[in-house]
Amino acid sequence: MAISDRERQGGFDLEALEFKTREVMHGLGARILEKVLLSGEEGESACPACSCGGRFVTHKRESKKLRTVLGEVRLTRRIQRCSSCGSWRVPADHALDVAKTGFSPGLRRMMAKTGAEVCFDRARKFLFDLSGVRVTDKEVERVSESVGADILAREEQRIAPALSGSGSSSAKPPTLYITADGTGVPVLRRETHGRRGKAADGIARTREAKLGAVFTQTRVDEQGHPVRDPDSTSYTGKIEEAESFGGRLYAEAVRRGLNAAEKVAVVGDGAPWVWNLADLHFPGAVKIVDFYHAAEHLNGIAHLLYPEDEARRKAWFGRMRKRLQRGRVLEIIGELGGLKFGGKRKEALAKAVVYFEKNQERMRYDRFRKQGLFIGSGVVEAGCKSLIGKRLKQSGMHWTVRGANAIIALRCCLESGVFEDYWEARRAA
Repeated sequence: MAISDRERQGGFDLEALEFKTREVMHGLGARILEKVLLSGEEGESACPACSCGGRFVTHKRESKKLRTVLGEVRLTRRIQRCSSCGSWRVPADHALDVAKTGFSPGLRRMMAKTGAEVCFDRARKFLFDLSGVRVTDKEVERVSESVGADILAREEQRIAPALSGSGSSSAKPPTLYITADGTGVPVLRRETHGRRGKAADGIARTREAKLGAVFTQTRVDEQGHPVRDPDSTSYTGKIEEAESFGGRLYAEAVRRGLNAAEKVAVVGDGAPWVWNLADLHFPGAVKIVDFYHAAEHLNGIAHLLYPEDEARRKAWFGRMRKRLQRGRVLEIIGELGGLKFGGKRKEALAKAVVYFEKNQERMRYDRFRKQGLFIGSGVVEAGCKSLIGKRLKQSGMHWTVRGANAIIALRCCLESGVFEDYWEARRAA
């Protein structure tokens, strides 16, 4: 259709024409796709054997509506029945990866990726605005969680082989880092039954999602600071107890080359579950308490010492921080032990002393720096905020544990850069 100069000058609505053309082209594409699917079905004639010893024969033909990235198509399939045991199969549904769903693989991929990034209602709007596809927010939720649950199930299939020693990897990283942290995810009330919360009313409103990040390091910069290998970080996470999460993190580390790594380092905050996990699954690793977390404990004591005197507070903290950087933890413990507090301040001081006593071997920062190792767990802490918090902790959100775990698995897969590998693997299965 030609556009005259007059129409251009009069404000011809190109945008409306673009979207109308897209709509027409999608309609034509859907009809072509429908014919291609029909011709493929007509070519099937085999009668495969059933597990019972009988054979499947075509019992009838039945059509189903299938929504695709081009629009709705009608798929006609052979329904086969075993002549001996009477079981049913629909070979075309499995061949096309549309068994038990009314959405094509391409559309499911789009729904899962948008549903992983933004709330389901916004994902629905994005899908329509960007591709012209009409779905409901509930449909985006169901597809996203279904894909995430499948990713999680496949991930969990690797845990037992890894723990038994049969897991393998071709990767041989010079230095492999393993980090872990946790963050609360708001859940439905029924998901916290029997659990006590930290709030004053004792009501639990969240469940802790544990996140692990594994990355590699090959070099240091000119100042001797470690440099993380580009695009080397992979994640694994779930709302579960520390014991089972330990196996999950170990399996991911094995996949990333744990058994062939020249050096392995575990970096985390002072949470006991992190170090129990590290001692069990990574006994030979260099274990490092996050420096900034340790320094924050000293800053807390500085505020107890000099609550009103900022200058003296900063001076004391600066002196203690330098000791910490140099790995002089025994000196820190000695100085803390000499402080005299009363009441709640005494209790806080005692906790700090215990913290440094328990972790002093993990605070040899002078040695770690000489080895060119990272001494901060910022990678996994940032992951807790961006990977989990950004998507699952928005205002008004309350998840089921099952739904949250599915979305966490989906986001971990995407952020780890292995979603396309997963999609190819499931298509080939």
